[in-house]
Formats: sequence, C-alpha cells, structure tokens
Amino acid sequence: MEQRRSDKHGPRLDDQQKHETEGMVRGGGTTHAEEWKEPEAMPASGEEPKQSYPPGHEPGTPSGITQRGVDIRSDLAKWLSDAHWPASKDDLVEHAENAGAPDQVADMVQSLPDRRYANVAEVAKALGLGVEKRRW
Repeated sequence: MEQRRSDKHGPRLDDQQKHETEGMVRGGGTTHAEEWKEPEAMPASGEEPKQSYPPGHEPGTPSGITQRGVDIRSDLAKWLSDAHWPASKDDLVEHAENAGAPDQVADMVQSLPDRRYANVAEVAKALGLGVEKRRW
C-alpha cells in the first residue's frame, strides 16, 4: 500500500516535513536537539514552584536589598532620574513637586538629610533602602 502524499506540496517537501516530525510521532516528544529550546513545564495549580528563594533574594532582587527596597528605588528613579545631578535636598524636593510625584515619593524626598546627592542610588542609601552588593 502506497503512503498518501499531499496535494499542496511536492514529494520533496512532503519527505522533508515527514523527517522533521518523525521524532514527535515515534517518541511522543519534541524534535529539538538543543535542550535549551525545550519549554519548561509549568507547575500544576496549587503546586509550589520547584525552586524557592530565601526572603530578599527573589529573582530580580540584587543581594543586599529587599524587593520592597527595589520597588521604592524604582519609584524614586521614575520621578527623580531626570533631575540635574548633583542636587541638594531642596533641589530634589522642588523637582519632585514640579514633576507631580506622588505623595509617598515627595514625603521620602522631604525626609532626606540636608546635603548634596550625586544620583538616585545615594538618595536610596540615605533613606536606608539598602545598597546592592556586587559580586566580582
């Protein structure tokens, strides 16, 4: 019995497609040779992810700073990054007001010690948000 071929393609393309899908048909898996191309299985509902992280070390959280610190630093950077650096506390308070920063950001800037700051990282450090530790 002759195998049925497609009417839309020629025999050469049919053979190529058959070869590409042979692994799936025989083994029930994908045909990718590279492991990194394989999708990761998602945990079932109610099941914990396979990897857990210690508090303060979630993905995207640098060592030495908490996720809350990252979020607050992000808000500060959003409203202060375009300030003219170095800037005094008064300059930053005025910039935050002119930019229409939310009350939480304006209150944090208002609570800064009265000195000059080189960048948002120095502002975050002065607010006690933690300093990320670099590993070299």
